[in-house]
Amino acid sequence: VEEQRARWERKRSRTAKELLETEHKYLEQLDLVVTFFVTILKAKGTLKPAVLETIFGPLESIYSASHVLSHHLERGNLGLGLENFCQNLELYGHYAENFEQANKTLKEQLRKNKSFRRFKKLQETRPQFQGRKLEDLLPLPLQRLHQYKNFLRDLLENTSPDSAEFQKLAKAVKSVSEVSRWVQDIICKRENSLHLLRVQKLLKGQKTQVLTPGRWYIREGWLLVVPSKGEELKRRMFFLFSDIFIATKPCHPLHLLNSNKLECRAVYPLHQCTVDKVFGHTQSQGGVLSLSFPHKTLLLMSSDQEDINDWYRSLTAAVR
Repeated sequence: VEEQRARWERKRSRTAKELLETEHKYLEQLDLVVTFFVTILKAKGTLKPAVLETIFGPLESIYSASHVLSHHLERGNLGLGLENFCQNLELYGHYAENFEQANKTLKEQLRKNKSFRRFKKLQETRPQFQGRKLEDLLPLPLQRLHQYKNFLRDLLENTSPDSAEFQKLAKAVKSVSEVSRWVQDIICKRENSLHLLRVQKLLKGQKTQVLTPGRWYIREGWLLVVPSKGEELKRRMFFLFSDIFIATKPCHPLHLLNSNKLECRAVYPLHQCTVDKVFGHTQSQGGVLSLSFPHKTLLLMSSDQEDINDWYRSLTAAVR
């Protein structure tokens, strides 16, 4: 038992030391943004207060919370430091929610606002920045949140359940995990919106409405359509979403406006769909999938075994 405790203590001390060292580095990087951008921009009035708030969000408050945390860590008050810090964790969620808009506004200001563009360039040439751009520093809080989660889990695993700090650590792990999930959810939704927008832009015309609330992008790829009569196989590009399956074909390469777009051939709702493997259960080359809809059966083929299996899994999951 004593040996186990000593091992725990060694690992715990190592993790606490690493947490403090990385916290100092994180604070240094945040300090660059707060000192050389937020504070000076506020004083100069180069950006309107609302624009400044949009670009940097609660970054100053995040910086202050980390300052207090590092203060506690330096004194070895791990439990108390984390307890205080967790009260400010919501700032990270709000920062993530605002992040997309912050990037958009920053790009807009760099395009429109000449004095801000000059100011940013000048600040980034300072030796403290070591060649880093403002765009490299703004995502740091979201990356740090992920690191906190790993550090706190390691600390909890190497803390004796009988110790006074165990409960505080367990609480901190729970809080960080919840905010981490919140941030991950924001990131997933953003990525999904970008996928929907990209597919919408790929399709010719506006008849097929891809951008629908609650719809999730799953995957896309080329498959061969096996015709019912003895015609040739047709190569089609398919897009799978949580509620529909879209079949498309490329527009004519010489078309003036749509040469790089896809023409929608059919939209299949998934709520009344049944998916079966016609063959492809073996390790033979590829396989065929049968998709049955109320008024149509679609036979889809691929010569790639792994690809057809992936499609089968994705389609059955979407239908379910």
